[in-house]
Amino acid sequence: MTASATIDLGGVTVDRVVEMEFPFATVPQLFVDVSDEEVAPHRAALEPWALDPESGRLIIAVQSYLVRTLHHTILIDTCVGCEKTSTFLPAWHMRRDRSWLDRLAAAGVQPEAVDFVMCTHLHSDHCGWNTQRIDGRWAPTFPNARYVMTRREVEAAEARGAAQWEESIAPVIAAGQALLVDGDHALDDQVRFEPTPGHTPGHVAVGLAGTTRQAVMCGDLIHSPIQCAQPDWRYRNDADPQEALRTRRAFLEAGSESGRLVLTAHFPAPSMGRVVTEGEAFGFEFV
Repeated sequence: MTASATIDLGGVTVDRVVEMEFPFATVPQLFVDVSDEEVAPHRAALEPWALDPESGRLIIAVQSYLVRTLHHTILIDTCVGCEKTSTFLPAWHMRRDRSWLDRLAAAGVQPEAVDFVMCTHLHSDHCGWNTQRIDGRWAPTFPNARYVMTRREVEAAEARGAAQWEESIAPVIAAGQALLVDGDHALDDQVRFEPTPGHTPGHVAVGLAGTTRQAVMCGDLIHSPIQCAQPDWRYRNDADPQEALRTRRAFLEAGSESGRLVLTAHFPAPSMGRVVTEGEAFGFEFV
């Protein structure tokens, strides 16, 4: 897996740290009441980079974003992780692949150097490397970092419970490294949470303000480029589908007007681009 180019926003740089990229699932498997016939008009625009022609599966990335400002080294989301319990996808259950840490090191950062871990939400593929097993117990992977999470999201994750809470979230809180905040929390004048609820109750995007460019890491408010063309398609795992739809449309409309660079959680490489208006829907222009 090749390294991605560094994006310079002016005093803020961004690198992708990719854990995996693969054909994930078909559109009807991911979106409620969507048929193969409805997908057909979009295939030409998506194949082969975002839709595998042979299997018909959407290609997704699982990745983090490494953000370096003049003052802080920040990770946004931490992927699936290693030795984690997964009831969502068998291939993710008890993974032994630690190459994500190698890719972080290749970008010039060791875990000890991370100042903040910012979680857009607390699904298993976004907080897995929050912790790792050390001497038989779960401990924070980033020993000097504060883990910034919204209170509402932590409450929802605790209510769901299960292994994900015990393995990837509770150990961070027990270590005293959790910073629980509101959904519009500003880390400083360059990095802030932006409330984007719907996929989960406390879901946030992360806005980045450089001196020359603006960007936003959108988390899971949108999963695939096909949702730009079809923003009303309901993703099966949205906690509140109607709120997710409103959030997604508002985000796409604002993005098409502002031209902010969008850093996506799951779009395939290069994963970053701009939202553009296309008729009554939207498109995505990659950088």
